Amino acid sequence: MPTLLPADTIEETLPFGDELRAVRLPARARVVSAGWGTRLRPLPDLEAALRAALARPLGLAPLGALVRPGARVTIAFDDPTVPSYGPLRRTAITLVLEALASAGVAEERVTLVCANSLHRKWTIEELVSILGDELVGRFAPAGRLVCHDAEDPEGLLHLGVTSPGGFDVEVSRLVTEADLCVYVNAQCLRGFMGGWKSVCVGLSTHRSIRWHHTPDGMSMSVKDNRMHRVLDEMGALLEARLGRRIFKIETVLANPFEAAHVFAGGVPETRRAALDVLEGQHPPRRAAAPPADVVVYGVPAWSPYAMFAKMNPLLTLLSSGLGYLGGVIEALGKPGCSVVLATPCRDEWDDRHHPSYREVWERVLPVTRDPWEISRRFEDEFARRPDYVARYRHGFGFHGVHGIYATHPLKRLRHAGRVYVAGAEVPALAEHVGFVPAAGVEDAVARAERDHGADCAITFVRQLPAA
Repeated sequence: MPTLLPADTIEETLPFGDELRAVRLPARARVVSAGWGTRLRPLPDLEAALRAALARPLGLAPLGALVRPGARVTIAFDDPTVPSYGPLRRTAITLVLEALASAGVAEERVTLVCANSLHRKWTIEELVSILGDELVGRFAPAGRLVCHDAEDPEGLLHLGVTSPGGFDVEVSRLVTEADLCVYVNAQCLRGFMGGWKSVCVGLSTHRSIRWHHTPDGMSMSVKDNRMHRVLDEMGALLEARLGRRIFKIETVLANPFEAAHVFAGGVPETRRAALDVLEGQHPPRRAAAPPADVVVYGVPAWSPYAMFAKMNPLLTLLSSGLGYLGGVIEALGKPGCSVVLATPCRDEWDDRHHPSYREVWERVLPVTRDPWEISRRFEDEFARRPDYVARYRHGFGFHGVHGIYATHPLKRLRHAGRVYVAGAEVPALAEHVGFVPAAGVEDAVARAERDHGADCAITFVRQLPAA
């Protein structure tokens, strides 16, 4: 027989590291969706949808009209940090190659580039997971499947600064020296991904990225996204300097494995089409519930930055806990609210793939937890350190500055009064960043009730589909 809950209690399930955990909350707690998924149906035939989009591009002529026989073409694609696990990338690239061949562009004139930005480079075996054996087998042996190198002085070109913003635009020469650049976006996550972020971040450098990768600059907003305002200015300069346009495939997923919509054409046109879909799927989070005194959610042992790698406390507590998942804090919590993060937060590190993260944790965070001060004092050092540059270029490590970027979500502490870490196996890890360890969610909520009052408003953020 099912266990009967007290009348004043509800039970919910949340991600807790690499497992799911049932927790009990006061019955007055409001339950809202995290708002990550969509209600869209998967395309019945991905290949047919891509063919239709390529045949009728938005704002541009079809691929065959954009190239001449013998043209040099770059096909860039989202790296494995983008959580799109179906056949989108390989299907789209295969169809683009087919269209180019019909226009007289031999495969030998095409380079595939993984747009990994300041993320780590990926091994051939890892690229197989998103491209398939067949494509990798055709391009890798000839050296025409590469990862972007944001530190290769011979492979980059600075195109100038934008007006009126004054933002540097520096990109790979695989973009500037190709007769045509095609970009395959594998997912538009809310308003964060897609658009000019694909090229002006994925194939760019710290010199450009520093303008929007700031504690204030990043945004998931579907409407009036401040990060994409900067990126749009960069993209306009890029195309003006090139004298030609970038051809884009933009994707809205139904779920992590299946696409719901695919669009082809110009970058602004395809982003607008994607946003038109997403605006109907993601109403403003602030409308989900009245502001609460306590916001509760779980943190899974997953991060886009831990693909084929381990999590670490910096990723768990800051990048994921306050960052990707923490947008609900300002949206659903009152100023001074308490936040309850449920995670075991294990003391594990992957120094090969995240070479600067441990140093940021051990040397930077004890000095200051103010992300603006961290950027002022440490960003240039970590961006330029020769040892970290070498490990990014040759050791499959994230760029040294990426560990600094992982501290940006500390900005949430200007809104939240206290952060409890429920279930932390090593309490000192929570205390290291000024958080409060608690035995479990129930303990953390009880302690928050002592701070805010026994009848305080509680919001539970459900990240899993309702049973």
